[in-house]
Amino acid sequence: MTQKFIVRGQNVTREKVHLAKEMRQNMTRAEKILWQNLRVNQLEGWHFRRQQIINGFIVDFYCHALGLIIEVDGEFHELQEKEDQDRELTLKTQGFHVIRFQNEEILNQLPKVLEQIKTACKQLSNQPPYSPPLKGEGSGERSE
Repeated sequence: MTQKFIVRGQNVTREKVHLAKEMRQNMTRAEKILWQNLRVNQLEGWHFRRQQIINGFIVDFYCHALGLIIEVDGEFHELQEKEDQDRELTLKTQGFHVIRFQNEEILNQLPKVLEQIKTACKQLSNQPPYSPPLKGEGSGERSE
């Protein structure tokens, strides 16, 4: 049985796995608050993972069933805006859906943020499933 949004054939280094684990242990305050509302399928039954490695990138939160990536941006992201844009474009080209929130939005407007995520989940669940091409097949291939 083919599962959608599984990225097959990706090479994940031990360093990347270690970094993802570190990031899970050292989440920002905003990430912790959002995670408390996403974990254990609390958001309308959707299952999210945190600090998920996808094609060499570590994304903040990921819903496998929908191919939905949620990024939480703080001050650090202001310094790497171009890199974030390139990364987001690459992920979208591969069929993933990306939504971004600023730390302040999560800290000050959590109900609104959760509603936006719910809306995105509903919209994506009504779309036909998309499975990114396997490595070497089609435009989803990334060169390193």
